[in-house]
Amino acid sequence: MARRVFFSFKYKDVSRAMVVRNSWVTQGREAAGFVDAAEFEKIKRQGDQAIKNWINKQLEGTSVTVVLVGEKTCSSRWVKYEIQKSIERGNGLLGVDVSKIKDLNGNTTERCGRIPEGYSFYLWNNDEGYKNLGSWIEKAAKDAGR
Repeated sequence: MARRVFFSFKYKDVSRAMVVRNSWVTQGREAAGFVDAAEFEKIKRQGDQAIKNWINKQLEGTSVTVVLVGEKTCSSRWVKYEIQKSIERGNGLLGVDVSKIKDLNGNTTERCGRIPEGYSFYLWNNDEGYKNLGSWIEKAAKDAGR
């Protein structure tokens, strides 16, 4: 089944998020929740409602939300909003630690916590995310009845 997945992450982790996204897309699957920096700045200048509208539009047609957790993710109001909206629409949810994926400068960080709370949580590096992301997503969808 072709599954469209929404990836939620703090923009500071975009290079790490792209590693996860690309592993999903190169396997012939659809990803939502990505926008380039210039486009996001344009949306941001239009205010909070514009950001909410963009998130809501990105969530359309998705059945699972993957929260990519790095150093600052837990304090992101937009990640919190994306989780809330995902729950409201009945999406499957899971968290993936991306803090140990090297950024463009070769650095790693610490993870802020395990979010979303109460859902499956995986470590991208230790749990072989490239190989297992698809089965994690399918489990989250099944757990949500999707």
